[in-house]
Amino acid sequence: MGVARSPPSTSGAVIKWVGFVTAIWVQAIAGNNYTFSNYSVALKSILDLNQVQLNNLSVAKDVGKAFGLVAGFASDYLPAWLILLIGSLEGFLGYGAQWLVLSQRIRPLPYWQMCIFLCMGGNSTTWMNTAVLVTCMRNFRRNRGPVVGILKGYIGLSTAIFTDLCTALFASSPSSFVLMLTLIPGIVCVTSMIFLRPVPCSADEREENEEAQSFSTFNVIAIIVAVYLLAFDITGNHGIVLSRIFAGFLLVLLAAPLVVPLKLFIRERCSRGEPLIPYFLTWNSANRQLQDIEKQPVREPLLTNVEEAKGEENPEISVQAKAESRSTEPPPSQSESTENQIVCSPNPPRIGEDHTIFQAIQKFDFWLLFFAFLCGVGTGMAVINNMGQIGLAMGYVDVSMFVSLISIWGFFGRIGAGSISEHFIRKAGIPRPVWMAAAQLFMIVGYMFMAIGMPGSLYLGSIVVGVCYGVRLAISVPTASELFGLKYYGMIYNFLILNLPIGSFLFSGLLAGILYDIEAAKGHRIHGLFSGTYSSELNSNNCVGAHCYRLVFLVMAGVCLLGFGLDVLLSFRTRNLYSNIHKSKKARESQKQLRGQKV
Repeated sequence: MGVARSPPSTSGAVIKWVGFVTAIWVQAIAGNNYTFSNYSVALKSILDLNQVQLNNLSVAKDVGKAFGLVAGFASDYLPAWLILLIGSLEGFLGYGAQWLVLSQRIRPLPYWQMCIFLCMGGNSTTWMNTAVLVTCMRNFRRNRGPVVGILKGYIGLSTAIFTDLCTALFASSPSSFVLMLTLIPGIVCVTSMIFLRPVPCSADEREENEEAQSFSTFNVIAIIVAVYLLAFDITGNHGIVLSRIFAGFLLVLLAAPLVVPLKLFIRERCSRGEPLIPYFLTWNSANRQLQDIEKQPVREPLLTNVEEAKGEENPEISVQAKAESRSTEPPPSQSESTENQIVCSPNPPRIGEDHTIFQAIQKFDFWLLFFAFLCGVGTGMAVINNMGQIGLAMGYVDVSMFVSLISIWGFFGRIGAGSISEHFIRKAGIPRPVWMAAAQLFMIVGYMFMAIGMPGSLYLGSIVVGVCYGVRLAISVPTASELFGLKYYGMIYNFLILNLPIGSFLFSGLLAGILYDIEAAKGHRIHGLFSGTYSSELNSNNCVGAHCYRLVFLVMAGVCLLGFGLDVLLSFRTRNLYSNIHKSKKARESQKQLRGQKV
């Protein structure tokens, strides 16, 4: 029998939103895996590596995500604060060791040890991401698209945030940059550990409307942050004073999301005629309430038919009636599935119901999603990991601009995709994979621009790839929850992102690394042929020219074409599921209107 939901108290609702704000902060510093290009050139020089060895270091960083399965498994048993603590400590050790090497406070470590520390740094983010994504998607389960878009958007911005702060404060020093990666995530995670916890989702129409308005506010603030970072990047060099003013105002913008819980707190207290200051006196009671909530399973239907909508006012009876109907009637349609609960049945769960990871991997749709995700995000990771060398090959001395461009435009892709895909599900039942297919097509265009190697093509290619990479990430996450449920989502999410280390190894470690070294060696031989000597002044580990990565981009464009076909097939296979989600939302809206007329 289900547990009936009760609306959260004022204290619980405020803490729920404060928890979401701290989740935003965690995501704003959890994108450190995308910052490797900012210090990879310095690392290559200090460790005296060739391009294949350097790319394998980036692969080791991404292999850390493979161990995210441990974080996913732990998320079913451990509280969010403990998962955040584990991630912050692991990141401190992983990036701390890299900082000691880059700052030359210790002698360069053996190559295998560097691989281990980069793996630890990469794995640390999986704990942070799992804690905030799983908790927030359960707290705001009726707004999964906007939630994922905002959180993943700030991950995209985190690279630009770190890069621009380091440029403003430390003149782009690689060692200072890694020191920021070592210290800042731990400080932010401590704040989130206090507030981020499970809270009941919206229980009535007023709270749903409040959520929609609040997410709009978060979107506006995030866009302002992105535009602010973009303006700093395109306005060229800045003096010390202006750079520090920029850094200070950026911190103010990052704190701006607090206006949402602050507004809710003031409004609720004023409506009750209660003073604002004594709020801290209610903290203990609110904390006890939230601790009780953490011990209770929250069961909320994602798909609801008309009969279920009628019983919406009494969820306990509705869940019980559904269980009885399954035992006496033929197998129900997908619209009767639940998002957070599997009713005991000898039959395997259908798409749209809760799946364990072992049940999910037996579904053809799971592997369609997995390999389509690999085609888009795997190739995107290759560009992100190699952007330092790509920029140098194209003749650019400072490549931080391109790292920031991918980060900022990736943010626009993430935040836009989440809200837009959610809107079209509500309005027309358009499957989310349709937008993933569109992103694959545009990513092909971006790779073609980069392969051409004309002046300015790297700028345009970075923007297009950044947007499409962001769309791919933002839409795949809620799609997995809609197909396979939220109950075991931690494991499913971390299994899905296994394609990040796989893609990094295939497209960055093997494809990009080997082809780059072949071109570099070829250029070195040609130079020796025409000069009559193989001068040591020309480093055979480096390649200059658009040809260095041209074949890499063409191959990745072909891979994205394959991913497009997989996304189209997944869209076709899930059209009935999203049609039922659309009808369910319409049924709830009709029920709300009937309630309003009765009142």
